[in-house]
Parts: sequence; structure tokens; C-alpha cells
Amino acid sequence: MLRPKIPTMPTPTGLVSRPVVVEPTAVIQHAPVPVAPTSTSRPTVQLTPGSVLALIGGGTAVVLVVGTVLVSMLLAVAVTAASVAVCALVIRSLISSQHHR
Repeated sequence: MLRPKIPTMPTPTGLVSRPVVVEPTAVIQHAPVPVAPTSTSRPTVQLTPGSVLALIGGGTAVVLVVGTVLVSMLLAVAVTAASVAVCALVIRSLISSQHHR
């Protein structure tokens, strides 16, 4: 009842066919597509005093948000470590008090 059933490989039945031979197909080469000349002039970015202030404000906001998230994660790890240490001390004192009785 609890023995595993191992599948057996079935024996081939019927006619066994020969492998099909695949013949290579002809490769047709097309004429190369002419490349369009690219313009060497690129649009320049002009920074106005307002856009510079916006970039500085946006960068400052990103730094503050990322810093806040990292500090809060560090604080969460520190609180967790402190609580685990307190629990370990309590359990240690309970075990040692049982041995003295």
C-alpha cells in the first residue's frame, strides 16, 4: 500500500520511421539600405535662474526624503535590537532564578 510506483519505460510499438533529412535553404542578400546623414548640431539646454532654483529645490527634497527613510530604518533596527536584548536578559534572569530555588 505504501510502496511507490515506479514508472516503466514503454517499449516502442508499431513501425519506426527513419529520421527526416533537412535540406538547407538558399540565402538571398539584399542591397544595403543607405544611411541618412545625421545632423551634428544638438539642441542645447538653457538653464534659467528659475530652473536652476527648481533643480536645487528638487535635489534637496530628494536628499531629505531619502535621508528620512534611512534614518527611520536605522531607528527601527536599533529599537528591535534593544527589545531583543531586554528579552534575553529577562529570560536569562528567569532561568538563573529557577536554578537557585
